[in-house]
Amino acid sequence: MFYWMMKYIFIGPIVKAIWRPWVVGRRNIPVSGGAILASNHLSFADSIFLPLMIDRPVSFLAKSDYFTGKGIKGFMTKLFFKGTGQLPIDRSGGKASEASLNTGLRVLGRGDLLGIYPEGTRSPDGTLYRGRTGIARMALEAKVPVIPVIMVDTDTMMPIGQRMPRVVRVGVVIGEPLDFSRFEGMESDRYILRSVTDEIMVALQQLGDQKYEDVYASTVKDRLKAS
Repeated sequence: MFYWMMKYIFIGPIVKAIWRPWVVGRRNIPVSGGAILASNHLSFADSIFLPLMIDRPVSFLAKSDYFTGKGIKGFMTKLFFKGTGQLPIDRSGGKASEASLNTGLRVLGRGDLLGIYPEGTRSPDGTLYRGRTGIARMALEAKVPVIPVIMVDTDTMMPIGQRMPRVVRVGVVIGEPLDFSRFEGMESDRYILRSVTDEIMVALQQLGDQKYEDVYASTVKDRLKAS
């Protein structure tokens, strides 16, 4: 109920009136049943515009820091993320990664939509980077399709580090579902997981015509910090 109120009464009308977002391929979202929306990640705003442009609720896995802030700002951030259907996860690796996987599987097991950024973090420069294999494992274990999604110009609207968004029209391009049922029962094979993940990234690259680099975005960010 809270998600519905945030989307259709509070946030949705205001955001749509100011930024006039457009969408292509909405018909590719199934009307029911679990599915993974695999999106490129250009901006903080991606998790706002994608759910607004489809007719079903979407749960995103968001870093737990967004839910633990102090003071008024922390409270408002937590309220916003909960209201837009985002779920806190610990990205520290190990057992935390397993817990994140299980959280995503619960969403899919309910027959809901799960939003994932396969790159694992925002692109620092608009390039599409190598995908993390967690998305493949979720897709195979939950036996759900993966729907490639491209966000357009959200990095122009709100680049990394900018506090106030620019009034720039943004878009969402939704591709046809990818079926990985041929790999059923192979979710423990790391070569299969890499193959599935790479297929998802190829679909994203072709859908959005982004430059692709076969290195993790987090590695690129570390290099930028070091330099």
